[in-house]
Amino acid sequence: MRAADFKIVGLVEMVRGLEYGRPSDRSVEAMLDEGRGTCSAKHLFLARRLSEDCPECEPRLFHRVYRVDRERARRDFGERAAAVVPPEGLVDVHRYMTIEMNGRRTIIDATFSGPPWDGVSDLPLACGPGVDHPSEGDADSEKRELEGRYCDPVLRERFIEALS
Repeated sequence: MRAADFKIVGLVEMVRGLEYGRPSDRSVEAMLDEGRGTCSAKHLFLARRLSEDCPECEPRLFHRVYRVDRERARRDFGERAAAVVPPEGLVDVHRYMTIEMNGRRTIIDATFSGPPWDGVSDLPLACGPGVDHPSEGDADSEKRELEGRYCDPVLRERFIEALS
């Protein structure tokens, strides 16, 4: 692995190690101050830092609109999360990113901690299949617009809280 790859892996692992949960303010600064964040702040921070420190990896943010049902929530996140999912499921918007690494676009999802990343494989997405929307610039505004269009805000907040 190149030195830049070690730097990328270290940064991704640092973010994965942050607790999952909504900080008091939905910002990168609050995430860093409080040591916890959701997919939004974690990936926005990573994209900014990687753009500065390793611009050759060309970070790109994506928002995935997806549906989660109780069974998937139970399997992926446990009983607490499954309990807040209504029988018909709920729609969420998940942020993740890709980077250019080792000659290919690599999926990075640093939302939750897990086994150490090898710096080669894709990091599995913390969501199910859905429709991806590449970020065109203002990722937070884009995500809020997708949430407003597709999500029930009360159900979504309960789900995020249950994941914390």
